[in-house]
Amino acid sequence: MRVVIQRVSAAEVKVEGEVIGSIKKGLMVLIGIENADNLEDISWLSNKLVNMRLFDDANGVMNESLLDCNGELLLVSQFTLHASTKKGNRPSYIAAAKPDIAIPLYEKMIVQLEKDLGRPIATGKFGADMKVSLVNDGPVTITIDSKNKE
Repeated sequence: MRVVIQRVSAAEVKVEGEVIGSIKKGLMVLIGIENADNLEDISWLSNKLVNMRLFDDANGVMNESLLDCNGELLLVSQFTLHASTKKGNRPSYIAAAKPDIAIPLYEKMIVQLEKDLGRPIATGKFGADMKVSLVNDGPVTITIDSKNKE
């Protein structure tokens, strides 16, 4: 699984003009799923997301996690995170999992994040044409790939 994490002061996702997920202070996470992803990737990544210290403490140091600051999380599926741009000018998305594999993993990720965070999260709609807007706070943007664990 590959994610782009953005610390936000607000974020929302719309489908057909209707807001289907929104948060205030927290993390807006774009997630790309590939065929080799499994429950181990979900567990590792969920733990990383809820415990990563990306929020300022009382001294202005990024030393608090979503759990510490009672932050929210918006999870949005994005197969284009697995784009290959090696050949030509048209990206290939062959590494991205097809819906029959990706949807169950995406749904399991939602359940795991809610369990680890101890409350519901906001989400986009898998496979939909979504309009995502956010106010990146910092800016803070981090990418993680569960296969690299860097």
